[in-house]
Amino acid sequence: MIKRYSRPDMANVWTQDNKFKKWMDVELAACKAHVTLGNIPEESYRTIIEKADFNVERIDEIESEIHHDVIAFLTCVAEYIGDDSRFVHLGLTSSDVVDTAFSLLIQESGQILLADIKSEFDFLYSQIETSIINSAVEDNRNSNYSVASDKLLMAYRMNEEKNKDYLYYAAGSAVNSKEYEKALDYYVELKENNYTGVIDEYYITNNETGEEEKVSETEFDLLKSSKDYSNPRVGQTESRYPEIVKNIALIYVQQGKNDVAIEAIQEARSIQPDDTSLILNEADLYIRISNNSDDESERDLYRKKFKELMELAITKDPENGILYYNLGVISSEQGENDSALEYYKKAIEFKPDYVDAYLNLVAVILDGEQSIVDEMNNLGTSKKDNIRYDQLKVERENLYKECIPFLEKLIEVSPTNIDALNTLKNIYGVLGENEKFKDISAMINEIQG
Repeated sequence: MIKRYSRPDMANVWTQDNKFKKWMDVELAACKAHVTLGNIPEESYRTIIEKADFNVERIDEIESEIHHDVIAFLTCVAEYIGDDSRFVHLGLTSSDVVDTAFSLLIQESGQILLADIKSEFDFLYSQIETSIINSAVEDNRNSNYSVASDKLLMAYRMNEEKNKDYLYYAAGSAVNSKEYEKALDYYVELKENNYTGVIDEYYITNNETGEEEKVSETEFDLLKSSKDYSNPRVGQTESRYPEIVKNIALIYVQQGKNDVAIEAIQEARSIQPDDTSLILNEADLYIRISNNSDDESERDLYRKKFKELMELAITKDPENGILYYNLGVISSEQGENDSALEYYKKAIEFKPDYVDAYLNLVAVILDGEQSIVDEMNNLGTSKKDNIRYDQLKVERENLYKECIPFLEKLIEVSPTNIDALNTLKNIYGVLGENEKFKDISAMINEIQG
């Protein structure tokens, strides 16, 4: 090979040394076959295997005298083996050795080329996949959900084993584009593949701050042996499986296929009977069917099923703040604000740092404000109306006062929560708490710069 045009790994294939190694491979393979056929004694074969060797310089020296490369090679090999070398090259021609060995060299070269092609292919494949995903993200950002869904599906099909997440996101984009049949197909495929989307998450406590930090796996491996960190732990993200089953069921409900929806979610529960998320999803399904039904007996039936499942969920995990939060969300969605308030309070009791529970609790309390405001706006100027107006004003202020301790606690838990700060600021403003109003305003200004 021409050195300046050759890469080291390819050039190494076509060296004299490697050529003679391949010749030796052919000769030894032929000897092994002859042993099987009974043409070479096993003891002689063992000697050949143990002693067979060559020296390129010696081969060149012999060839310069006899002018035959294969005979030169065999003569050199015989000098290593001794008398048993008479069995080497038995029944072979020079072409048998040279041509067969050449095919082995071609094969070895081909493996190098294939590895290079695969490396280039993997790089280009990765670039294409990244480009598709980035384009889909941009489409979602621009509300081109249908196009995004198609691109995400394409990325999934490029490597179905590795890219299951993309099918999940494709389903979500299809829902956003209101292509429910398409979304249903994707969710069903995810369900049939038992997709959960669960991944490990890594946490470790910073000894200086006392706060637990979420880190990458690489950082976790480095920091867990550091004296500056302690309490390493590995957690997991929540499974997406219950959500997938829930979405399948909801699409069926939308299509008027209540029986199929119930069957889908009950099948999932038969696999994971103690999964509280699936219990809640089935309960939510029943309440939706109940609300959509014009048949009073059917409405009562599904509300009873809803209640039974809620009671089951509580018995399985009576101190789970997240569970109570989910119950609060479901109750709030169904307009059962009193129940929602109790559930959110329970959520905070068992999970005092649950930011969303505080926010939702305050939202439910303030949900009662609109009816008060509407009534106030509809009052006239009579004495009776003025008295009623004052009563309503007090009721409205009491709602605000009810919110204050929850908002103050929320700000202790999450001092930079702008939604909580703005809500509390407005409440202080309405109640005439001027100093507190100024304090909260100052906190907001400091956060927002």
